[in-house]
Amino acid sequence: QVQLVESGGGLVQAGGSLRLSCAASGSIFTINAMGWHRQAPGKQRELVAAITNGGSTNYADSVKGRFTISRDNAKNTVYLQMNSLKPEDTAVYYCNARIVTWGTSQWRDYWGQGTQVTVSS
Repeated sequence: QVQLVESGGGLVQAGGSLRLSCAASGSIFTINAMGWHRQAPGKQRELVAAITNGGSTNYADSVKGRFTISRDNAKNTVYLQMNSLKPEDTAVYYCNARIVTWGTSQWRDYWGQGTQVTVSS
């Protein structure tokens, strides 16, 4: 019923930038928070950044000042601008969104398929 499709990952040198996008589609009534998580090999998935439908943001300490999350509510899309990338930012990045679908009254978390970000030193 709902799909989250990510794009924008890739290979970049340390100090470079990438912009991730995630578009939600399907039987969407309303979207609350949207965000980005990441998972590096051998590590647990961690929150990178989140944004509410009102625009309030939250960042992991490790990315503050380097990453910026934004969203376009009209397009049901969330973005992650990543600047000054470091090798330790290498991970699979997952988009997620808390959504109420038509015909239901409860929030549910949906996830994208993930996009690889690799930062070379």
